[in-house]
Amino acid sequence: MSDEMTSMERVLAALSFKEPDRVPLFHMLTIYGAKESHVSIKEYFSKPELVANAQLSMQQKYKHDCLYPFYYAALELEAWGSESIYFDNAPPNSGRPIIDDFGDVLSLEAPDVLESSGMGMVLETTRILKEHAGEDIPIVGVVMSPFSLPVMQMGFGEYLDLIYGEPDIFSELMKVNKKFSVQWANLQVQAGATVICYFDPVSSSTIIPPELYRKTGFKVAQKTISEIKAPVATHMASGRCLPIIDDIAETGSAVVCTSVLEDLAEVKSACAGKMSVLGNLNGIEMIRWTQQDAESKVKDAIEKAAKGGGYIMSDNHGEIPYQVSEDVLLSISNSVRKFGKYL
Repeated sequence: MSDEMTSMERVLAALSFKEPDRVPLFHMLTIYGAKESHVSIKEYFSKPELVANAQLSMQQKYKHDCLYPFYYAALELEAWGSESIYFDNAPPNSGRPIIDDFGDVLSLEAPDVLESSGMGMVLETTRILKEHAGEDIPIVGVVMSPFSLPVMQMGFGEYLDLIYGEPDIFSELMKVNKKFSVQWANLQVQAGATVICYFDPVSSSTIIPPELYRKTGFKVAQKTISEIKAPVATHMASGRCLPIIDDIAETGSAVVCTSVLEDLAEVKSACAGKMSVLGNLNGIEMIRWTQQDAESKVKDAIEKAAKGGGYIMSDNHGEIPYQVSEDVLLSISNSVRKFGKYL
């Protein structure tokens, strides 16, 4: 193809299992916008205009194919009454859990997203991006899955105890969380998000056995994704997906993000005709990469997954670390343009 596509045309072609002009690239840049804007992470996430302007600027600078109005995962817990803990060069983390014991679940009610100031800022960021991007650049919204959200709501160990030991209370928590997640996802779609990234790391085979996933996270995903009014990409946030690829496809997900712990060619083959693949550059190792390392990793991923479309290059966690150099990000972008062209 001789004519260069828009980012939207490129991504849609890839998701249709066609070969666009080149491999699409998603740089998932969140807190990196604070670094680019020369402000603290806390100040950065206090103004929708700052986030939107940084997203637009970084998309132009690094020549990737998406806009990413996602702030940070703990923001969702703020809507439930928790506070976030900020760091100088890392994503904010969730504070004290809102569920102290299993009995608290029985009186838990989903908060109204529209009453959350933080989530309102994300929606405003999304609207600003949509005004500027129109139909030329995909906007990726994010929702924590109802199945993975409890890690922040109650803590990891307690949640695993709930899953294994209290199936009735677990079921009630999923109902409440699904209501919240669906509202949050669809409000982002209304604001201009093109696709929703469904972060579901607890469902990963790295964390729970596939058999347990099929009884829990799989069923939750099926119900939740069916109510989201946009295409959905399931993201395991660095966790393995290969043992449950067919199940993820059955949830209605159009895309799956694979981990660096898995062979990209094997995942691409397993997804053939069912889902597109996103990934799987190692964001942590990226901190130490040279520009030559970046070129080598990009070339390898393209050789493994690009043929026949159905592939979008990205990091494997859904967030580029603050410490990655801009030279590496530019090298990734330049390498995609150099090696990722379809003839």
